[in-house]
Amino acid sequence: MTETIATRTVRPPAATPSLGGVGLFTVLLAAALPLIDFFIVNVALPTIGRDLHASESVLELVVAGYGLAYAVLLVLGGRLGDLFGRRRFFLGGMAAFGLTSLACGLAPSAWTLVAARVAQGASAAAMLPQVLATIQAATAGPRRAKAMGLYGATAGLSMVAGQILGGVLVAADIAGTGWRAVFLVNVPVVVVGLLLAARAVPETRSRHPEPVDGPGTVLLTASLLALLAPLTEGRSAGWPLWTWLSLAAFPFLAAAFYAVERRADRRGRTPLVPPSLFELTSLRRGLVMILPFSVGFSGFMFVIAVALQRGAGLGPVRAGLALAPMAAVFFFVSLAGPRLVARYGTRVVTAGALLQGLGIGLMALAAWRSWPDLGLVALLPGAVFAGGGQALQLPIVYRVVLSEVEPVRAGVGSGVMMTTQQSALALGVAALGTLFLSLVPGSGMRDALVVTLLAQLGCVVVTGLLSLRLPRTVG
Repeated sequence: MTETIATRTVRPPAATPSLGGVGLFTVLLAAALPLIDFFIVNVALPTIGRDLHASESVLELVVAGYGLAYAVLLVLGGRLGDLFGRRRFFLGGMAAFGLTSLACGLAPSAWTLVAARVAQGASAAAMLPQVLATIQAATAGPRRAKAMGLYGATAGLSMVAGQILGGVLVAADIAGTGWRAVFLVNVPVVVVGLLLAARAVPETRSRHPEPVDGPGTVLLTASLLALLAPLTEGRSAGWPLWTWLSLAAFPFLAAAFYAVERRADRRGRTPLVPPSLFELTSLRRGLVMILPFSVGFSGFMFVIAVALQRGAGLGPVRAGLALAPMAAVFFFVSLAGPRLVARYGTRVVTAGALLQGLGIGLMALAAWRSWPDLGLVALLPGAVFAGGGQALQLPIVYRVVLSEVEPVRAGVGSGVMMTTQQSALALGVAALGTLFLSLVPGSGMRDALVVTLLAQLGCVVVTGLLSLRLPRTVG
């Protein structure tokens, strides 16, 4: 008698995706691009205006159009990556970023450039959330801490380096491209990034995909537009009626968004931004701290670019290089951040706020004493302290925000964090930029700069106080 034994093939569980060194380099390269492009335009705007015969309001749209599209679509980009695959959206977003950068660089008119910048911001919103989500889902333990530290260092360095690179490229006038080089430089970088990503970036996604939250997406977009559009365009447009109506509508739209998301959460659906996400203490307190930090930082970068070029008479290269010490110190200090956090916890962030405050104070003093001879030497002491202080804050706060977010929610968590930061960056340019430009006619460039730097110092004080509420340790 023959006995037949049927066997069933048992498939081993899928291996956890791992992000290697090349993959980490690739996603960090992609993380740098959108942040560089937010700031790289600051020093190129005067040249763009002359070449394309653009008014000041249209030039502000070149900056604001990118920032608005980027901010309002970040959460959606993170959610779509969770659902359909983060590697897929990363590759698609990077390719689109390269194409829209090419469109910006070839734009024949100011309004064409504005349209291309809006599309570029939307492409960045598809790409950037996948960076943090991939790091969160494909690393663990010390490797994740190191990767998050490098991400924070890359982000902070990119925001300073963007302005320096913009000045160098405009002045270099490579092959007669002038300001167009600040956009065209992205194209070869994107090509390299795509080739590396196709080989080294693993695919990750949520294990339980849910459909996109349509009502939540519409209401979040409407809320952010109602807040950011009038703040970024109001001053140049003369604060017409629509700006006040839009600001008045913001709290109602935000309340409606929260109500829709809370109802979806209670019914067992997956909202665009789950309210339960904000029950995480580290995320909630970290996001609150990102607001004043980013408002002060972006306002400073915009104002210093205007003051050094229009007031101190520096060219784009010298104006950009005046901040080079800040970038260099930021980079090297941020490398020591993980070791300092392991030893001293998040009190390192408080120490960073104190150092940054000292740096901003020294720059305000230099502006008061040396104006209009303000450049690399006069700003050096303040730039060194400010750069070091920023490096002890931003990378660590990024880690704090995402430390308790589950990998399945990595996309939405990173999208919420990036949206908060990007909205605050836009608010900083609008608020401190408006303060500075409104003071110039009556008080002069020097006094306007000093007052604006003191306003940023106030943001640093708030950041330092908020850092005392962060969890003492971070994973």
